[in-house]
Amino acid sequence: ETGINAEYGLFLFPQPRMKPIKSTQFVLVPADVKVSIKSRIVTVEGPRGKLTKSFKHANVEFHKVKTAKGIKIQVTIWFGASKQLSTARTICSHLSNLFIGVTKGFLYRMKFVYAHFPINANIPTEGPDAKKVIEIRNYLGEKIVRRVPMLDGVSVERSTNKDEIILFGNDLQLVSQSAASIQQSTVAKNKDIRKFLDGVYVSSREIMGQDQ
Repeated sequence: ETGINAEYGLFLFPQPRMKPIKSTQFVLVPADVKVSIKSRIVTVEGPRGKLTKSFKHANVEFHKVKTAKGIKIQVTIWFGASKQLSTARTICSHLSNLFIGVTKGFLYRMKFVYAHFPINANIPTEGPDAKKVIEIRNYLGEKIVRRVPMLDGVSVERSTNKDEIILFGNDLQLVSQSAASIQQSTVAKNKDIRKFLDGVYVSSREIMGQDQ
């Protein structure tokens, strides 16, 4: 409680909150996924492949716990302030994304948006760059070819819909960063971006194999 005490004329300062001794979060491991943890480096293997993520930057503990529902990953933070405690839930979300990635995969849909000059895209289907590079042409009528390579483990291909491409892969961060690289390559330079809205934009984010 804060404020001036009328009886004694004293200003009451807020009492500091005690840090919780231990904060714990759990993530259930799917049955067809294998998890190994060493020195805060988590390796996940599933039907679609293998992913590794380092959490060395976070002051947390990892433990594998057997429960009636299956194996769970326990994320523990000791004597954490509020900002440190919030990282536990964030790390659990990263782990969940790893599990989804090696079992189902992530898919991003991107739309070509243009007012006058149609945006053309070329995606190689053969050779070492097959589904790994996209070449964007005729953006705002420019002759320059914008060549955007995909990150490791990410593929790009044309959709069955008009003026749409899809990006897919196991690692959510790599898929979303590849989509961002495509979007940022088609930004109108030295023009009013409120008027020149042409570009390639993310239209939906999906988990592969699920009806949206």
